[in-house]
Amino acid sequence: MKNLPPCPLKQTLLSLLLLVYCSLLIPSSHAENLGWETCQEKGHYLNAFYESKPGVGGRQYERDRRIDVKHLKLELVPDFAKQAMAGIATLNFSPIAKPLDQLHLDAVSLSVEKVESSAPLQDWENNDEQIILTFKQALPVGKEAWVKITYSVEKPDHGLYFRTEAMGYPKGDDQLWTQGQPERHRYWFPGYDYPNERFTSEVICKVPDKMTVLSNGKLLSEKTANGFTIFHWLQDKPHANYLVSVVAGYFDKLEDQYRDIPLAFYAPPSEFAVAENSFRDTKQIMAFFEKEIGVPYPWDKYFSVCVHDFIAGGMENTSLTTLTNYTLFSEASENIRTSYPLDAHEMAHQWFGDLVTAKDWSQLWLNEGFATFYTNLYEQSKNGTDSMRYRLYLDAKRIFKAKDEKPITWRGYKNPQEQFDYRVYPKGGWVLHMLRSQMGPELYQKCIQTYLERNREQSVETADLRRVIEELSGQSWDRFFDQWVHHGGVPKLKISSYDWDEKRKQAKLSISQTQKISDKVVLFVLPLPVRMIVDGKVHDTTVSITRDSEDFYFDLPKKPDIIRVDPDYTLLADIYFHPPTSTRSAQLKNKKDMMGRLLAVQLLGGKKDSKSIDKLKHTLNNDSFYGVRIEAAKALAKTHTPDALKALTDSLNQKDARARQEVVRALVKFYNNDALSTLKQIVNKEKNPEIAAVAIDGLGKFPVSQVKTTLLGALEKPSYRNTLASAAIHAMKDQSTPEYAEVLLKVLQTQETSFTTRSFASSMNSLATLVRGEQADNAAKEEIRVFISEFLSHPKPSLRIAAIRALASLEDQRSLPALKTITSSGNKESSEYKAAESAIKKLVSGKKQADEVEDLRKEMLKIQKEIQGLKKQVETERNRSLLLLKSVRPLLKPDKK
Repeated sequence: MKNLPPCPLKQTLLSLLLLVYCSLLIPSSHAENLGWETCQEKGHYLNAFYESKPGVGGRQYERDRRIDVKHLKLELVPDFAKQAMAGIATLNFSPIAKPLDQLHLDAVSLSVEKVESSAPLQDWENNDEQIILTFKQALPVGKEAWVKITYSVEKPDHGLYFRTEAMGYPKGDDQLWTQGQPERHRYWFPGYDYPNERFTSEVICKVPDKMTVLSNGKLLSEKTANGFTIFHWLQDKPHANYLVSVVAGYFDKLEDQYRDIPLAFYAPPSEFAVAENSFRDTKQIMAFFEKEIGVPYPWDKYFSVCVHDFIAGGMENTSLTTLTNYTLFSEASENIRTSYPLDAHEMAHQWFGDLVTAKDWSQLWLNEGFATFYTNLYEQSKNGTDSMRYRLYLDAKRIFKAKDEKPITWRGYKNPQEQFDYRVYPKGGWVLHMLRSQMGPELYQKCIQTYLERNREQSVETADLRRVIEELSGQSWDRFFDQWVHHGGVPKLKISSYDWDEKRKQAKLSISQTQKISDKVVLFVLPLPVRMIVDGKVHDTTVSITRDSEDFYFDLPKKPDIIRVDPDYTLLADIYFHPPTSTRSAQLKNKKDMMGRLLAVQLLGGKKDSKSIDKLKHTLNNDSFYGVRIEAAKALAKTHTPDALKALTDSLNQKDARARQEVVRALVKFYNNDALSTLKQIVNKEKNPEIAAVAIDGLGKFPVSQVKTTLLGALEKPSYRNTLASAAIHAMKDQSTPEYAEVLLKVLQTQETSFTTRSFASSMNSLATLVRGEQADNAAKEEIRVFISEFLSHPKPSLRIAAIRALASLEDQRSLPALKTITSSGNKESSEYKAAESAIKKLVSGKKQADEVEDLRKEMLKIQKEIQGLKKQVETERNRSLLLLKSVRPLLKPDKK
C-alpha cells in the first residue's frame, strides 16, 4: 500500500482544533507545557518524509557497430484512412571485425510478414523491440550481404505521423511525414537506428494521384498509372539513419535556385497563401553559409516542407527540412513573426549534423551548437552586429536561468531527448562564439573549414574539433574545452569595487568568481576584456582571470568617463557590475555601444526618481536599436510607479512592432484604472493581432464587469489563426468565473477548425477551469464535461491528451470512469496513459481531500458537542462547589470565645 502525503488542509484544521480544544480546558499560562514547537517540527518532518529524491542513472556511451551498413531501400505504400504503412525494407551490409552469426535490427512493434536474405537463414524472430536474424553460417568479415523484410505498421507511437481530414485537419491537406531524431525510425521501419553509422538510402513510395512524395536526395522518376503515382528518390551520399525522411500528401510549391542547386518550399494548400513569407531568405542564407563556412553546399537540393502539427520546430533531414506549420505567418504581424532564424538554423545543419554527424547523443552540441551559432552569424550578416549581440544576450539569459550543473557532453541521460536543452543549443553556440572571438574570425573560419573537410561524411566527437583547432592555431585548447564543454556551469563574476587613485592616475577593479566550485563546476581561467573611455579615447585591456578573487590596476591619463567590462560581448559570464552613477549616464549616451546602453538601462530599472524614469522614457522613444528600447520598457515595468506607467503610455507610438509589443507587455503588469483604460484602447485600435493579443490577455486580471464586453468582442473578432480569440479565452480563464462558460462552449463546439491544435487544446482547459468549483451550475458543468469527454477518442493524439488534462482541471469525480478506461489499456509508456494516470491521481486526491474535509467537519461538530458537554460538567461542578463552600463557610468562622 502506498502512503499518500498528508493533507495540508487536514493538518491545519486539526492543529487549530487541538489548539481551540486545549485553550478551553487548560489555562493559557500552562500552554507552553504542551510542546507546540515539537508538534510543528514533527509536522515538517512528516512533510520532508514524503519528498521524492532523484534516482541515479547509468552513463551512456557510443553503441558498438558490428556491421557496416551500405544502403537502405524502402518500398512504401501508405494507407491514409487507416494511418498505416506497408513496406519492404532492404538493407545491404557487411560484417566489420568478426564473422556475423546473428543480425539485430531495431524494430518496435512492427508486423513482419516475411524475411529474406542473400545468405541462408536458420531462423528469425520479432520480439517487438528487434528483429533478430540467425544465419546458418556466420557471414565472413567484409562479405557484403542483404536482408529484405516485408512488414506493416498501423498508427505507430513514434516516427510516422498522419494528418488527414478525418482527423480534423483542413480538407485537401491530407499528409504524412516522418521524424527520426533521436531514435524514432525503428517504430516504422527496421534498421540500424543510431547516429554513428552512415549509408546511402532510397525511397520508392506509391500514393494516390495528385499527391506529392518528397524524400532525401534527387528524384529519379515519377510514374502515374491506375490512379496512383510512384515516386523514386535516391540519396547517393551517405547519411545517418535518423536523417532519412519521407513526406507525402497534398502540397503546393514555391521554387527558386541557388547556383545549380534547386530550392523549394512546400506548404499545405490551406496555408499556402502566406508561404512566401517563410521562403524569402533561403537563397541568401545558403549564399552566406557557403562563404562563411568555406565548404560548398554538399547535397543535391534543398527543400523545406511545412507540415501540420510537427512535433518540433524543424528537422534537418538531409536535403529535405521539415518545418512546423506554426512558422508560417501573415504580414499583419509585421516583424514580430519571422521564419528566417528557423530557416537558417535548419540549413546550417546540412553542414553541421548532416555532412558531419555527432557520433552519439553526448556530442549533440556539435550539431545543435553549430546550428545555433551560425544562425547568429546570419543575423549579423542580415541585420548588423548589434542584432547578433542581442541574440547572444537573449541566449545568455536562458543559460543563466538554468540551475543544473550538467556539462554539455553529459552522459548521465536516460533518454536521448534529455540532451536537447539549453546546453547544446545556446551554450553550445556561445562556446563557438568565444572560440571565434579569441581566435579571430579568419583563423576560426580556417579551423571550421578544415574540420568539415577532414571529417566529411563521418561521425565526429568534440576531440575531432579540438584536434583541428590546436593543430592550426599552435595553441593548447585543452583547458578551454574542459571547463566550457566537459564541465558544467558558467563563471559568475562579481566586480565588488571600483576605485580611482587620482595621485597615481590609476583605476582599480576587484573581481571575484562567485559560482559554487565543485567537481562539476570548475574555477574558470579566462580572458576578460576591459574598456576604459577617457575624453572619447578608448583604452582596451584584457586581464587574465585565474583565481577566485583578484585586483586589477589600469593606468590612465585621467579618471575614466565610461568603464565597460567585456565591451564587445565575447565572454559567457554572468557579470555583476554596478559602475559609478556618473559613468552610467555617459554609457547610456554612447551611440557606438549598444550593449553598454542596454546594461545601463537595466541598472535604471526599479529606480523611482523622476530623473531615472525620464532617462528610460527618452531611451524608449529615441534609442536607435529596438532591443535597447525593449529593455527600457521592461525597466519601466520594474519601476512600477504612476510616473512609469505614464511614461509607457506616452511611448506606445513605436514604429518597430517588437518594441511596441514590449511596451504593451509592460503595461499589462500594472493594475489600475489608467492601465485598464489604455489596454482597452489598444485592443480597439491596434491593427497588429500579435500586439492586440497581449493587451487582451492582460485584461484577465481586471473585474469581469469592466472587461466582459471587450473580451466577448475579441472572441468573435477574426484574426490569423484565431490569435485574438485565443487571447480572449486565456483572459477568461484568468477571471475564473462561469459567466463565460456558455458562450465559450458554443465557440469551441462550432469553430474547432479555425483554431490551431495548440490553441484549441489550451481553450478546452480554460473551459474546464471556468466551471470547476461550487459556484458553477451543475447542469452546465455536466454539459461541458460531456463535451470534453468526447475528445478522449479524437483522432488527433494531442487533443486526446488535452481532453484528459482538461478533465483533471474540471475536478469532477464523474470523469474517473472514462479516465480509467485509458489506464486499463496497459500501454504504460504512452503519453495518454501517463496523462490519464496523473489526472486520476489528481481527482482521487481531490476526492480524498473533500472526504477528509467532510470527516473533519463531522469531527469538529463532535468535538464542539463534547466541549459543550464539558462546559456543562464544569459549570455543574462549579455550582456544586459553590453550594458546598456556602454550606461550610459558617463552620469555618472563628469562635468568638
